[in-house]
Amino acid sequence: MTSPENATPLASRGSMRRIDWETFRRIAEDAATTLPIEQTAAWDAFDAAMEGREPWGRLVYETAAGTPRALISLTRMDVRGFPYLWARHAPVWLGEEPTAAEEPTAAEEAELRELLVEGVRFHDPAVVFVRLHCTHPAPELRELLQTMAYDHTVILNVDRADDEAFLASFKPRGRRDVRKALRNTELTYHDETDKAEEVFGELYQILLETGDRDGFSAAPEDTYRTMLRTLGPDHCRLYVARRGGGEALAWSIDTLWGDGAGRYYAASTAEGRRGRAADALLYKEGCWLRERGVRTWDLMGAGSERTPELNGVGSFKGKFTPEGTVAIPGPWDLPVRPRVYAGLVRALELKHRAESGVAAVRGRLRSLRPGAAEAPEQQ
Repeated sequence: MTSPENATPLASRGSMRRIDWETFRRIAEDAATTLPIEQTAAWDAFDAAMEGREPWGRLVYETAAGTPRALISLTRMDVRGFPYLWARHAPVWLGEEPTAAEEPTAAEEAELRELLVEGVRFHDPAVVFVRLHCTHPAPELRELLQTMAYDHTVILNVDRADDEAFLASFKPRGRRDVRKALRNTELTYHDETDKAEEVFGELYQILLETGDRDGFSAAPEDTYRTMLRTLGPDHCRLYVARRGGGEALAWSIDTLWGDGAGRYYAASTAEGRRGRAADALLYKEGCWLRERGVRTWDLMGAGSERTPELNGVGSFKGKFTPEGTVAIPGPWDLPVRPRVYAGLVRALELKHRAESGVAAVRGRLRSLRPGAAEAPEQQ
C-alpha cells in the first residue's frame, strides 16, 4: 500500500498491500493463527450496522521474501467530525512457521507504521490518525483520545477434560467463591442468546447500575443489541444469572471466533456481587464456551500502570487462573496528519477543563446551601 502498485519498499524491503477477506482468512489459517473477532468478516457486519462506522479495508505486511508477517483489518470511524482508522487488536503478527506467532521487533513495528501512514495518506488523505496495538514504545505513538486503553488482561485456558477440571484450574480463592455460589439453590444460570432482544432491556439497567458503581459510562443500549443481532448466535452469546429463574443478577456477552472467545461485556447488581452470582456465572459460561469448541478465553482487560482504573476488575478476573494478568500490546494513536491531531488534543483538553470548572462551581454552590455543612453529620 506504499503506492497504487505497492512498489516502494523501505530500507528493510518489507511491503504492505490491500487484500480481500478470503485472502486474509487464508493467510491466518496457513499460519495456524486464530484471528481476534474484530479482525474478521463477522465484525464487518457489526461495523456496517453502526452509525459513524464502516469497514475500511484489510492489509498484509510482508517480509522482503514475500512472507506474510502481519495482518490488519481497519474500521473507519469519527471523532468530533474528523475521521480515523481503528485496527482493533491488530496488527496480528504471524510466525514464519505455522506455530506460535513471533513477537515483532521494534524495527518491524516501525516499518509497518511507516508503510501504513504512507498508504493511508495516499488512499484516504482525510484520515487524521490510525489507532493500532504496539508492543514497543515509540516517539510517534500517542495516548488515546477519549477511549480508555488496556495493555494487560486475563486469559483462561478452557481446554479441559470436563467442568470439574476447569474449576480445578482456578486459584483457590476463585474455586471457593464459585463453589459457595453453586451451593445457593436460588441462583440459576441461563444461555439467553436466543431471547436477547426480549430480555436485554432489563439487563441494560444492570449495566447502568454497574457503570455508576465502577465509574464508567455505558454505550447506548442499541449498541449491545446491534452487536448481538449482527454477529449472530455463532459468534456472540448472552449468558445470565438469575434468582430462581426470575430477576437478573449478573450477565455477560461473549464473542467467539474459531477456538478463541472474549468476555466483551459483563455487569452485575450489588446483590449479584454479594452472592457471588457473577463468579459462578463466569464458571458456567466457561463450561458452555468449551462445549462450543473454545480453547482460549480472554476476559478482556485488567489494571496496569497505564490503566489503574481497571485494578479492581483485574483482581476479580485474576482469581480464575494461577497465571494472573498478562501483558499484551496496548492500543496507541498514530497521527497521520500531526497538526490536525494536535488540534484535536487541544480541543479535548479545553473541553475537559471546562467540564472540570463547571463541576467545581457546582460543588461550591452545593456547599453554600443552608445545612450543607451539617449534612454528613446527619447521615
